[in-house]
Amino acid sequence: MTANQTLIQEKLNSYFSTIFEKKLIKEIINIGVFKTIKTGDSLINIGDQMTHIPLILNGVIKIIRENDHGDEIALYFLGEGDTCAISIMNCINKKDSIFKCIAEKDSEIILIPFENVLKWFKLFDTWSYFILNSYHERLYEMVDSIDGLAFTKLDERLQKYLTETVKVMESHELNITHQKIADDLNTSRVVISRLLKQFEHEGKIELLRNKLIVKVFN
Repeated sequence: MTANQTLIQEKLNSYFSTIFEKKLIKEIINIGVFKTIKTGDSLINIGDQMTHIPLILNGVIKIIRENDHGDEIALYFLGEGDTCAISIMNCINKKDSIFKCIAEKDSEIILIPFENVLKWFKLFDTWSYFILNSYHERLYEMVDSIDGLAFTKLDERLQKYLTETVKVMESHELNITHQKIADDLNTSRVVISRLLKQFEHEGKIELLRNKLIVKVFN
């Protein structure tokens, strides 16, 4: 076993050993490519040809949709034990990516070649369930994002965004700018700054330079 395969085995066993059977984990070790992504770096860009899907070992990956004018909106986050269902569908349809995936904090992933994704779907029930369940969860999260845009007031969307970010980052202290929040919610920085000031006045957050501390949301 190579050094790279030994590293993959250690990382896989820390999470996926309770999800996948030993034979599947052995196959992942043999063909998987281990990769680290630093905070702010891209895993997938719009227009990339999709040849692999990622298994997230640790860290946080943000999935972003961007329109023709460069406006962005964050759809959902991927964390430990997740995969990107959008990557799977793009691979199946042989289409280039229409989404961006960016590391919100340092992350470790294993890249699985697409041909193995389909092969294992037929061979391993645990893999089939994992892929289908991942697709269902990501679809639900995208629908939830659409509902938020269509039916939810911006202050409620901002509150939910901060609450979810605290959860995925595992910290109440968020190193994030007002502009970044505005980009993720597809609105203006001025509006976000005004709402954050309101939240601070209500004792829900504390604003610091280029970061904020989330205290409590009722």
